[in-house]
Amino acid sequence: MNSNVESIRVPMERLFYCFFFATLACQPDCLNAIAGEPLKLQLAPTPADNPLKGLVPYADAEVKRFPHSLEFDYVRLAELVTGIDTYDWKPLEDRLNKISSRGCQAVFRVWIEYPNQKSGVPQFLIDQGVKLTTWTNKKESPPTKNITPDYEDERLVSAVERFLAEFGKRYDGDPRLGFLTAGLLGEWGEWHDWPREDLFASKKTQQRILEAYEKGFKKTHILLRYPAGDKNDTYVVNSNRPFGFHDDSFAWGTLDTGKPDDSWFYMSLLKNAGPDAINKWKSHPIGGEIRPEVWGQIFDSEPSHKQAQDFSACVQQTHASWVMDSGMFGKKQSKARMESAVNQVRKMGYDFYVATALIERRSDKQIEIALTVVNNGVAPFYCDWRMELATLGENGTVLKSFAVDWKLSGILPSDKPTVWTCKLLSNELPNQARKLALRTVNPLTNGKPLHFANTTQDSDAKGWLTLGNLPE
Repeated sequence: MNSNVESIRVPMERLFYCFFFATLACQPDCLNAIAGEPLKLQLAPTPADNPLKGLVPYADAEVKRFPHSLEFDYVRLAELVTGIDTYDWKPLEDRLNKISSRGCQAVFRVWIEYPNQKSGVPQFLIDQGVKLTTWTNKKESPPTKNITPDYEDERLVSAVERFLAEFGKRYDGDPRLGFLTAGLLGEWGEWHDWPREDLFASKKTQQRILEAYEKGFKKTHILLRYPAGDKNDTYVVNSNRPFGFHDDSFAWGTLDTGKPDDSWFYMSLLKNAGPDAINKWKSHPIGGEIRPEVWGQIFDSEPSHKQAQDFSACVQQTHASWVMDSGMFGKKQSKARMESAVNQVRKMGYDFYVATALIERRSDKQIEIALTVVNNGVAPFYCDWRMELATLGENGTVLKSFAVDWKLSGILPSDKPTVWTCKLLSNELPNQARKLALRTVNPLTNGKPLHFANTTQDSDAKGWLTLGNLPE
């Protein structure tokens, strides 16, 4: 933190109640606070393409059709692993660079088996004799050809472990990566080989893959397909691991129906996995993919598919930050559907509102700042992106910025208002400074700025929330 900014800690309860009663008398349309009282800032909707949340298209889709900040892509393990302890990162680099060039972060998955595609098992392992089982999935319409490897072969499991170690060394914390879904096991990397469950990885193999991810990635968030507690017959316990979840039948197989045949639905699995899994959203992100059967129509007031589940209810119960979607990107949509989608997507993930701002000169040498912040979304922000204050000139020019140690991460929707405070030294402020502004810095250089739910967001300077006028 810059030496000219001094953070101060004040008991939150006392500050909140003082601010609450003081704000009742404030004028919301004015950027000047009454002396000693905070300014009440006005609420406004945030954009549907706020970073690290919302709808996620495939990277090769018509990405301009709906606002977004994340894009999804796959890569075959065989493209990256070229031999024993030899790797080619170019296929991944090409995909990440393509996505980041549009100002978006990537949701990524590495796969070993994908219906109607050639095997993702590295060729050197095939040459060594790793068994591949080719089978037809007649449950799909039309039927698909699948090539499933022997997930118990030590040569394959060890190669995957070594890959994840190298993958983590190179890409953990890379600003181009928003989230990683675990992948690697099962069709599409979705951790199932239904209806050939006999071909899927054992709990022992699953555990080794999860441990390798946990060792390799400390910053980039990993999401798993199925929540599992100690009573799950198919999946090793994962509710106690530092991973989020992704529901890939979102708004179709999400809500708990209470029917035995629907016991695999996301919320049913989550509840059966226990309290650690139920509360996972508070510290680790939840994502998913809208089920293809309800693409697009899920945002209509009355979706036509009989199994469609209420999108808003799914978001509220899962606390989802993002979901992959092809419906809103696959073709041009009606105005009514677009408006409905934008309104519903805004409610995903975090939604931060700076409710009050106090900017007060305490002496000739010092100005004190105190902000109250609330999260009106359904989930926290899961990254510790750097935050800055800045002084603005008459025309909105950023004259000087000041690092602050405030964090958006960890502010839950159920929390009481969070209070941020700091002090600025008057002699460090430019003479032309007229206003004070705040921003969260996207580590992706050309990444989309995080918008607060305030009317003064971008009102003076793009990417900055104007907090008020600096005192004379």
